[in-house]
Amino acid sequence: MENKKRVLVLAPHTDDGEFGCGGTIAKFIEEGHEVYYAAFSACQQSVLPQFPSDILITEVKAATKVLGIKPENLILFDYDVRTFGYRRQDILDDLIKLRSEIKPELIFMPDLQDVHQDHATIATEGLRAFKFSSIMSYELPWNNLSFSTSSFVHLSEAHVQTKVNALKEYQSQAHRPYSDEDFLRSVARTRGVQIGTKYAEAFNIVRWIIN
Repeated sequence: MENKKRVLVLAPHTDDGEFGCGGTIAKFIEEGHEVYYAAFSACQQSVLPQFPSDILITEVKAATKVLGIKPENLILFDYDVRTFGYRRQDILDDLIKLRSEIKPELIFMPDLQDVHQDHATIATEGLRAFKFSSIMSYELPWNNLSFSTSSFVHLSEAHVQTKVNALKEYQSQAHRPYSDEDFLRSVARTRGVQIGTKYAEAFNIVRWIIN
């Protein structure tokens, strides 16, 4: 993107934004765009017992710092995991407040076909709140039965490494198979091959507005 933009990343749970578009976040910040990150749940109900229940709050602060997001641009909500469907109006109200306060020009959010109930709620309400903005949905292969790769962002080795380093801050999630560095790099490599470069992240264009 040539002109500096205000970008808002919607993460249903802490770490979703890093998985879905961590390399792109790093690239956009490097290019001087203002990136905001809103996470709606720190998943305290599903944290493994050997960790403090609020560990993901600590981890998301560290991870987004690695990506280059300003501490004041990290917004944390406190919805219980797997209950978003019951809190749709509250979530929509929060999204509309973000729209009013940040006035973002580009939104990254989960795909509308994401099968996780919380992700689906953020995607649906995100579209409702930001229907007058450009919206791109990010890829989470373990939740996407299908995904339309209608847009790509070229990434350098440094961007991929920054994404990997950010996700390493989530020690409480290290047991997840999709946290593995080899997997993260394989997805970025696959998407890069699709567009004739080494690394990329893929997105589905939900809405694209040209001024």
